[in-house]
Amino acid sequence: MEWINGGVCAPKGFKAGGIHCGIRPNQTKKDLALIVSDTPCTAAGMFTKNAVKAAPVLVDMECIKSGTAKAVFANSGIANACAPHDMENALAMQKLAADALGVPAGQVLVGSTGVIGKDLDIAKIEAGLPLLMDTLSADEAGSDSAASAIMTTDTVKKEYAVSFEVNGKEAVIGGISKGSGMIHPNMGTMLCYLTTDCAVSPAILKKALKEVCDVTFNRISVDGDTSTNDSLIILANGQAGNACIEAEDEDYAVFAAALKEICTALARKMAKDGEGAKHLITCRVASCESEAKAETLAKSVIGSSLTKAAIFGEDANWGRVLCALGYSGEAFDPLQTDIAFASEAGRIDVCAKGKGLAFDEDLAKKILHEDEVIIDIEMNEGEASAVCWGCDLTYDYVKINGDYRT
Repeated sequence: MEWINGGVCAPKGFKAGGIHCGIRPNQTKKDLALIVSDTPCTAAGMFTKNAVKAAPVLVDMECIKSGTAKAVFANSGIANACAPHDMENALAMQKLAADALGVPAGQVLVGSTGVIGKDLDIAKIEAGLPLLMDTLSADEAGSDSAASAIMTTDTVKKEYAVSFEVNGKEAVIGGISKGSGMIHPNMGTMLCYLTTDCAVSPAILKKALKEVCDVTFNRISVDGDTSTNDSLIILANGQAGNACIEAEDEDYAVFAAALKEICTALARKMAKDGEGAKHLITCRVASCESEAKAETLAKSVIGSSLTKAAIFGEDANWGRVLCALGYSGEAFDPLQTDIAFASEAGRIDVCAKGKGLAFDEDLAKKILHEDEVIIDIEMNEGEASAVCWGCDLTYDYVKINGDYRT
Protein backbone atom coordinates (compact mmCIF):
# COMPACT_ATOMS: atom_id res chain seq x y z
CA MET A 1 0.00 0.00 0.00
CA GLU A 2 1.44 3.37 -1.02
CA TRP A 3 0.23 6.96 -0.71
CA ILE A 4 0.19 8.72 -4.10
CA ASN A 5 -0.95 12.04 -5.55
CA GLY A 6 -4.02 12.69 -7.64
CA GLY A 7 -7.00 12.46 -5.29
CA VAL A 8 -10.17 11.31 -7.08
CA CYS A 9 -8.35 11.45 -10.41
CA ALA A 10 -5.61 9.03 -9.33
CA PRO A 11 -7.63 5.88 -10.24
CA LYS A 12 -7.77 5.07 -13.97
CA GLY A 13 -10.68 6.47 -15.93
CA PHE A 14 -11.79 9.34 -13.70
CA LYS A 15 -11.91 13.08 -14.44
CA ALA A 16 -12.89 15.93 -12.14
CA GLY A 17 -13.10 19.69 -12.02
CA GLY A 18 -14.36 22.65 -10.09
CA ILE A 19 -15.31 26.23 -10.99
CA HIS A 20 -16.96 29.35 -9.58
CA CYS A 21 -20.44 29.68 -11.07
CA GLY A 22 -21.84 32.37 -8.77
CA ILE A 23 -23.65 30.43 -6.04
CA ARG A 24 -21.22 31.94 -3.57
CA PRO A 25 -20.78 35.75 -3.58
CA ASN A 26 -17.00 35.43 -3.26
CA GLN A 27 -15.86 35.59 -6.88
CA THR A 28 -12.65 33.70 -6.20
CA LYS A 29 -14.24 30.76 -4.37
CA LYS A 30 -15.06 27.70 -6.46
CA ASP A 31 -18.58 26.44 -5.78
CA LEU A 32 -19.41 23.78 -8.38
CA ALA A 33 -17.71 20.39 -8.75
CA LEU A 34 -18.07 17.41 -11.06
CA ILE A 35 -16.48 13.96 -10.84
CA VAL A 36 -17.07 11.54 -13.72
CA SER A 37 -15.90 8.12 -14.83
CA ASP A 38 -15.18 7.26 -18.46
CA THR A 39 -17.05 3.99 -17.97
CA PRO A 40 -20.03 2.86 -15.84
CA CYS A 41 -19.34 2.25 -12.14
CA THR A 42 -20.69 0.22 -9.32
CA ALA A 43 -21.67 2.64 -6.57
CA ALA A 44 -22.44 2.70 -2.86
CA GLY A 45 -23.30 5.42 -0.39
CA MET A 46 -23.85 6.27 3.27
CA PHE A 47 -25.98 9.22 4.31
CA THR A 48 -26.93 11.36 7.31
CA LYS A 49 -28.93 9.81 10.16
CA ASN A 50 -30.59 13.17 10.80
CA ALA A 51 -34.36 12.87 10.33
CA VAL A 52 -34.22 16.16 8.41
CA LYS A 53 -32.55 15.25 5.11
CA ALA A 54 -31.62 17.63 2.30
CA ALA A 55 -33.16 17.05 -1.13
CA PRO A 56 -29.86 15.87 -2.71
CA VAL A 57 -29.56 13.21 0.01
CA LEU A 58 -33.08 11.95 -0.74
CA VAL A 59 -32.32 11.87 -4.48
CA ASP A 60 -29.06 9.97 -3.96
CA MET A 61 -30.57 7.51 -1.49
CA GLU A 62 -33.05 6.49 -4.19
CA CYS A 63 -30.56 6.41 -7.07
CA ILE A 64 -27.93 4.44 -5.15
CA LYS A 65 -30.36 1.53 -4.79
CA SER A 66 -29.46 0.50 -8.35
CA GLY A 67 -25.84 -0.03 -7.28
CA THR A 68 -24.59 1.91 -10.30
CA ALA A 69 -23.65 5.51 -11.14
CA LYS A 70 -21.26 7.37 -13.41
CA ALA A 71 -20.85 10.85 -11.93
CA VAL A 72 -21.18 13.10 -8.89
CA PHE A 73 -22.28 16.74 -9.31
CA ALA A 74 -22.01 18.94 -6.21
CA ASN A 75 -22.16 22.56 -5.11
CA SER A 76 -21.13 24.54 -2.04
CA GLY A 77 -22.64 27.72 -0.60
CA ILE A 78 -26.27 26.55 -0.49
CA ALA A 79 -27.33 23.29 1.19
CA ASN A 80 -30.52 22.91 -0.88
CA ALA A 81 -32.17 21.71 2.31
CA CYS A 82 -35.60 22.79 3.62
CA ALA A 83 -35.88 25.33 0.79
CA PRO A 84 -39.09 26.17 -1.10
CA HIS A 85 -37.96 24.39 -4.31
CA ASP A 86 -35.34 22.02 -2.90
CA MET A 87 -36.42 18.75 -4.57
CA GLU A 88 -37.25 20.47 -7.84
CA ASN A 89 -33.77 22.01 -7.89
CA ALA A 90 -31.98 18.81 -6.89
CA LEU A 91 -33.63 16.95 -9.77
CA ALA A 92 -32.92 19.83 -12.17
CA MET A 93 -29.27 19.82 -11.13
CA GLN A 94 -29.12 16.06 -11.71
CA LYS A 95 -30.70 16.35 -15.18
CA LEU A 96 -28.37 19.17 -16.25
CA ALA A 97 -25.31 17.07 -15.58
CA ALA A 98 -26.87 13.93 -17.05
CA ASP A 99 -27.73 15.72 -20.30
CA ALA A 100 -24.24 17.21 -20.52
CA LEU A 101 -22.69 13.76 -20.03
CA GLY A 102 -25.19 11.91 -22.21
CA VAL A 103 -26.29 9.49 -19.49
CA PRO A 104 -29.62 8.74 -17.76
CA ALA A 105 -30.40 11.10 -14.88
CA GLY A 106 -30.23 8.24 -12.36
CA GLN A 107 -26.53 7.77 -13.16
CA VAL A 108 -25.70 11.20 -11.68
CA LEU A 109 -25.53 11.61 -7.91
CA VAL A 110 -25.87 15.14 -6.55
CA GLY A 111 -24.59 16.88 -3.45
CA SER A 112 -24.95 20.28 -1.83
CA THR A 113 -23.49 21.95 1.24
CA GLY A 114 -23.89 25.40 2.79
CA VAL A 115 -26.72 27.48 4.20
CA ILE A 116 -29.99 25.68 4.97
CA GLY A 117 -33.35 27.11 3.83
CA LYS A 118 -32.27 29.09 0.77
CA ASP A 119 -33.19 28.17 -2.79
CA LEU A 120 -30.41 27.03 -5.08
CA ASP A 121 -29.97 29.22 -8.17
CA ILE A 122 -30.20 26.60 -10.92
CA ALA A 123 -29.73 29.24 -13.64
CA LYS A 124 -26.22 29.90 -12.38
CA ILE A 125 -25.43 26.19 -12.33
CA GLU A 126 -26.76 25.78 -15.86
CA ALA A 127 -24.72 28.74 -17.09
CA GLY A 128 -21.54 27.45 -15.44
CA LEU A 129 -21.82 23.81 -16.49
CA PRO A 130 -20.28 24.19 -20.00
CA LEU A 131 -17.14 25.75 -18.49
CA LEU A 132 -17.01 23.01 -15.89
CA MET A 133 -17.25 20.34 -18.60
CA ASP A 134 -14.44 22.04 -20.53
CA THR A 135 -12.16 22.12 -17.49
CA LEU A 136 -12.56 18.47 -16.50
CA SER A 137 -9.13 16.93 -16.04
CA ALA A 138 -7.75 13.46 -15.34
CA ASP A 139 -4.73 14.81 -13.48
CA GLU A 140 -4.20 16.12 -9.96
CA ALA A 141 -5.41 19.60 -10.92
CA GLY A 142 -8.88 18.21 -11.62
CA SER A 143 -9.18 16.61 -8.21
CA ASP A 144 -7.72 19.73 -6.62
CA SER A 145 -10.37 21.94 -8.22
CA ALA A 146 -13.19 19.63 -7.19
CA ALA A 147 -11.88 19.46 -3.63
CA SER A 148 -11.80 23.27 -3.47
CA ALA A 149 -15.30 23.60 -4.90
CA ILE A 150 -16.98 21.60 -2.13
CA MET A 151 -15.32 23.49 0.75
CA THR A 152 -17.36 25.79 3.01
CA THR A 153 -15.72 26.86 6.29
CA ASP A 154 -12.88 24.39 5.68
CA THR A 155 -9.45 25.99 5.91
CA VAL A 156 -7.61 23.23 4.02
CA LYS A 157 -8.43 20.86 1.17
CA LYS A 158 -8.94 17.24 2.11
CA GLU A 159 -7.61 15.00 -0.63
CA TYR A 160 -5.77 11.65 -0.66
CA ALA A 161 -5.06 8.64 -2.86
CA VAL A 162 -3.57 5.23 -2.13
CA SER A 163 -2.42 2.45 -4.44
CA PHE A 164 -2.49 -1.25 -3.57
CA GLU A 165 -2.23 -4.63 -5.26
CA VAL A 166 -5.25 -6.88 -5.58
CA ASN A 167 -5.43 -10.12 -7.52
CA GLY A 168 -2.07 -9.33 -9.14
CA LYS A 169 -3.24 -5.94 -10.42
CA GLU A 170 -2.39 -2.44 -9.19
CA ALA A 171 -5.50 -0.61 -8.06
CA VAL A 172 -6.06 2.85 -6.62
CA ILE A 173 -8.58 4.53 -4.33
CA GLY A 174 -8.78 8.34 -4.36
CA GLY A 175 -10.88 10.64 -2.23
CA ILE A 176 -11.85 14.22 -1.46
CA SER A 177 -13.99 15.44 1.41
CA LYS A 178 -15.22 18.59 3.08
CA GLY A 179 -16.19 19.08 6.68
CA SER A 180 -15.25 21.53 9.40
CA GLY A 181 -18.33 22.28 11.50
CA MET A 182 -21.58 20.41 12.25
CA ILE A 183 -19.45 17.29 12.67
CA HIS A 184 -20.61 14.57 15.03
CA PRO A 185 -20.65 10.77 14.95
CA ASN A 186 -23.14 9.49 12.36
CA MET A 187 -20.92 11.39 9.93
CA GLY A 188 -21.23 15.17 10.07
CA THR A 189 -21.72 18.07 7.70
CA MET A 190 -19.51 16.25 5.30
CA LEU A 191 -19.41 15.48 1.65
CA CYS A 192 -16.95 12.72 0.85
CA TYR A 193 -16.46 11.36 -2.64
CA LEU A 194 -14.29 8.30 -3.27
CA THR A 195 -13.25 6.81 -6.59
CA THR A 196 -11.53 3.51 -7.35
CA ASP A 197 -10.53 1.57 -10.44
CA CYS A 198 -10.82 -1.69 -8.49
CA ALA A 199 -13.57 -4.00 -9.73
CA VAL A 200 -16.00 -4.64 -6.85
CA SER A 201 -19.57 -5.91 -6.92
CA PRO A 202 -22.31 -3.55 -5.65
CA ALA A 203 -23.13 -5.67 -2.59
CA ILE A 204 -19.49 -6.04 -1.55
CA LEU A 205 -18.77 -2.35 -2.21
CA LYS A 206 -21.69 -1.37 0.04
CA LYS A 207 -20.53 -3.77 2.76
CA ALA A 208 -16.95 -2.46 2.70
CA LEU A 209 -18.09 1.17 2.75
CA LYS A 210 -20.37 0.65 5.75
CA GLU A 211 -17.73 -1.26 7.72
CA VAL A 212 -15.11 1.41 7.06
CA CYS A 213 -17.48 4.34 7.68
CA ASP A 214 -18.39 2.91 11.08
CA VAL A 215 -14.76 3.01 12.29
CA THR A 216 -13.69 6.27 10.58
CA PHE A 217 -16.24 8.97 9.74
CA ASN A 218 -18.62 7.74 12.45
CA ARG A 219 -15.86 8.15 15.03
CA ILE A 220 -15.21 11.87 14.64
CA SER A 221 -16.80 14.85 16.35
CA VAL A 222 -16.26 18.61 16.23
CA ASP A 223 -19.31 20.14 17.87
CA GLY A 224 -22.04 17.59 18.53
CA ASP A 225 -24.21 18.60 15.55
CA THR A 226 -25.25 16.15 12.81
CA SER A 227 -26.05 17.82 9.49
CA THR A 228 -28.86 17.44 6.95
CA ASN A 229 -26.55 16.87 3.98
CA ASP A 230 -23.99 14.25 5.04
CA SER A 231 -23.05 12.03 2.10
CA LEU A 232 -20.30 9.45 1.59
CA ILE A 233 -20.23 8.03 -1.92
CA ILE A 234 -17.85 5.65 -3.70
CA LEU A 235 -17.66 4.89 -7.43
CA ALA A 236 -15.78 1.82 -8.70
CA ASN A 237 -15.21 1.52 -12.47
CA GLY A 238 -13.15 -1.69 -12.58
CA GLN A 239 -10.48 -0.30 -14.91
CA ALA A 240 -7.67 -1.80 -12.80
CA GLY A 241 -8.50 -5.09 -14.52
CA ASN A 242 -8.68 -7.26 -11.41
CA ALA A 243 -11.12 -10.13 -11.09
CA CYS A 244 -14.25 -8.57 -9.61
CA ILE A 245 -14.36 -8.86 -5.83
CA GLU A 246 -17.65 -10.59 -5.09
CA ALA A 247 -17.04 -12.24 -1.71
CA GLU A 248 -15.34 -11.56 1.61
CA ASP A 249 -12.10 -13.19 0.55
CA GLU A 250 -8.44 -12.18 0.64
CA ASP A 251 -8.94 -9.61 -2.12
CA TYR A 252 -11.81 -8.08 -0.13
CA ALA A 253 -9.56 -7.78 2.92
CA VAL A 254 -6.92 -5.95 0.87
CA PHE A 255 -9.49 -3.60 -0.66
CA ALA A 256 -11.18 -2.90 2.67
CA ALA A 257 -7.81 -2.18 4.31
CA ALA A 258 -6.94 0.36 1.61
CA LEU A 259 -10.39 1.93 1.90
CA LYS A 260 -9.96 2.19 5.67
CA GLU A 261 -6.58 3.90 5.26
CA ILE A 262 -7.91 6.64 3.02
CA CYS A 263 -11.10 7.17 5.04
CA THR A 264 -9.09 7.36 8.28
CA ALA A 265 -6.82 10.00 6.74
CA LEU A 266 -9.80 12.05 5.53
CA ALA A 267 -11.65 11.69 8.85
CA ARG A 268 -8.61 12.79 10.85
CA LYS A 269 -8.13 15.80 8.58
CA MET A 270 -11.76 16.79 9.01
CA ALA A 271 -11.50 16.59 12.79
CA LYS A 272 -8.25 18.56 12.78
CA ASP A 273 -9.87 21.24 10.60
CA GLY A 274 -12.80 21.72 12.99
CA GLU A 275 -14.03 25.29 12.92
CA GLY A 276 -11.56 27.44 14.84
CA ALA A 277 -9.64 24.37 16.05
CA LYS A 278 -6.00 24.48 17.12
CA HIS A 279 -5.59 20.82 18.14
CA LEU A 280 -6.56 17.44 16.76
CA ILE A 281 -7.66 15.25 19.68
CA THR A 282 -7.16 11.51 19.35
CA CYS A 283 -8.81 9.47 22.09
CA ARG A 284 -7.71 5.86 22.50
CA VAL A 285 -9.71 3.64 24.83
CA ALA A 286 -7.98 0.30 25.43
CA SER A 287 -8.28 -2.86 27.56
CA CYS A 288 -12.07 -2.59 27.37
CA GLU A 289 -14.54 -5.47 27.45
CA SER A 290 -15.88 -4.77 23.92
CA GLU A 291 -15.07 -2.57 20.94
CA ALA A 292 -18.57 -1.09 20.96
CA LYS A 293 -18.15 -0.04 24.59
CA ALA A 294 -14.69 1.39 23.93
CA GLU A 295 -16.12 3.40 21.02
CA THR A 296 -18.94 4.83 23.15
CA LEU A 297 -16.48 5.84 25.87
CA ALA A 298 -14.07 7.46 23.39
CA LYS A 299 -16.92 9.33 21.66
CA SER A 300 -18.04 10.70 25.01
CA VAL A 301 -14.56 12.11 25.64
CA ILE A 302 -14.11 13.74 22.23
CA GLY A 303 -17.62 15.17 22.48
CA SER A 304 -17.08 16.73 25.89
CA SER A 305 -17.10 20.53 25.65
CA LEU A 306 -15.16 20.82 28.91
CA THR A 307 -12.47 18.39 27.74
CA LYS A 308 -12.24 20.21 24.39
CA ALA A 309 -11.90 23.56 26.18
CA ALA A 310 -9.21 22.18 28.47
CA ILE A 311 -7.16 20.98 25.48
CA PHE A 312 -7.51 24.41 23.89
CA GLY A 313 -6.16 25.95 27.10
CA GLU A 314 -3.38 23.32 27.23
CA ASP A 315 -4.62 22.41 30.71
CA ALA A 316 -4.10 18.76 31.74
CA ASN A 317 -7.49 18.67 33.45
CA TRP A 318 -7.89 14.89 33.40
CA GLY A 319 -10.92 15.08 35.70
CA ARG A 320 -12.95 16.26 32.74
CA VAL A 321 -11.94 13.13 30.83
CA LEU A 322 -12.96 10.84 33.68
CA CYS A 323 -16.22 12.76 34.03
CA ALA A 324 -16.97 12.32 30.31
CA LEU A 325 -16.39 8.59 30.64
CA GLY A 326 -18.79 8.56 33.57
CA TYR A 327 -21.75 10.03 31.68
CA SER A 328 -21.20 7.95 28.53
CA GLY A 329 -23.94 5.54 29.57
CA GLU A 330 -21.50 2.63 29.79
CA ALA A 331 -20.92 0.83 33.10
CA PHE A 332 -17.31 0.56 34.26
CA ASP A 333 -15.25 0.70 37.43
CA PRO A 334 -13.66 4.16 37.79
CA LEU A 335 -11.19 2.70 40.29
CA GLN A 336 -9.69 0.60 37.49
CA THR A 337 -9.26 3.49 35.01
CA ASP A 338 -5.91 4.98 33.97
CA ILE A 339 -5.49 8.19 31.95
CA ALA A 340 -2.47 9.70 30.20
CA PHE A 341 -1.83 12.57 27.80
CA ALA A 342 0.64 12.17 24.93
CA SER A 343 1.93 13.94 21.84
CA GLU A 344 5.14 14.28 19.87
CA ALA A 345 6.50 16.14 22.90
CA GLY A 346 6.17 13.09 25.17
CA ARG A 347 3.76 11.27 27.45
CA ILE A 348 2.55 11.92 30.98
CA ASP A 349 0.41 9.74 33.26
CA VAL A 350 -2.13 11.82 35.14
CA CYS A 351 -4.55 9.31 36.66
CA ALA A 352 -4.09 5.74 37.92
CA LYS A 353 -6.91 3.55 39.21
CA GLY A 354 -9.27 6.50 39.18
CA LYS A 355 -7.06 8.69 41.38
CA GLY A 356 -4.93 11.69 40.48
CA LEU A 357 -1.15 11.41 40.18
CA ALA A 358 1.44 14.05 40.92
CA PHE A 359 2.82 15.19 37.57
CA ASP A 360 4.99 17.90 36.03
CA GLU A 361 2.59 20.68 34.95
CA ASP A 362 5.22 22.26 32.69
CA LEU A 363 5.77 19.00 30.84
CA ALA A 364 2.03 18.48 30.59
CA LYS A 365 1.58 21.91 29.03
CA LYS A 366 4.39 21.21 26.58
CA ILE A 367 2.69 17.94 25.58
CA LEU A 368 -0.69 19.64 25.14
CA HIS A 369 0.86 22.41 23.03
CA GLU A 370 1.38 20.09 20.05
CA ASP A 371 -0.98 20.02 17.06
CA GLU A 372 -2.20 16.51 17.89
CA VAL A 373 -2.97 15.57 21.47
CA ILE A 374 -3.60 11.94 22.39
CA ILE A 375 -5.78 11.01 25.35
CA ASP A 376 -4.83 7.45 26.31
CA ILE A 377 -7.31 5.62 28.52
CA GLU A 378 -6.91 2.12 29.95
CA MET A 379 -10.10 0.55 31.31
CA ASN A 380 -8.28 -2.56 32.62
CA GLU A 381 -11.26 -4.84 32.07
CA GLY A 382 -10.70 -6.65 28.76
CA GLU A 383 -8.87 -6.80 25.42
CA ALA A 384 -10.92 -4.54 23.12
CA SER A 385 -10.08 -1.01 22.01
CA ALA A 386 -11.29 1.87 19.82
CA VAL A 387 -9.95 5.20 18.55
CA CYS A 388 -12.04 8.34 17.95
CA TRP A 389 -11.03 11.82 16.80
CA GLY A 390 -12.15 15.33 17.68
CA CYS A 391 -10.77 18.81 18.16
CA ASP A 392 -10.52 21.51 20.79
CA LEU A 393 -13.15 24.18 21.38
CA THR A 394 -11.87 27.68 20.75
CA TYR A 395 -13.14 31.26 20.78
CA ASP A 396 -13.13 31.22 16.98
CA TYR A 397 -15.76 28.47 16.83
CA VAL A 398 -18.35 30.87 18.26
CA LYS A 399 -17.16 33.69 15.99
CA ILE A 400 -17.49 31.53 12.87
CA ASN A 401 -20.94 30.20 13.75
CA GLY A 402 -22.37 33.34 15.31
CA ASP A 403 -22.93 34.89 11.89
CA TYR A 404 -22.55 31.91 9.54
CA ARG A 405 -25.77 32.67 7.62
CA THR A 406 -25.38 36.44 7.42
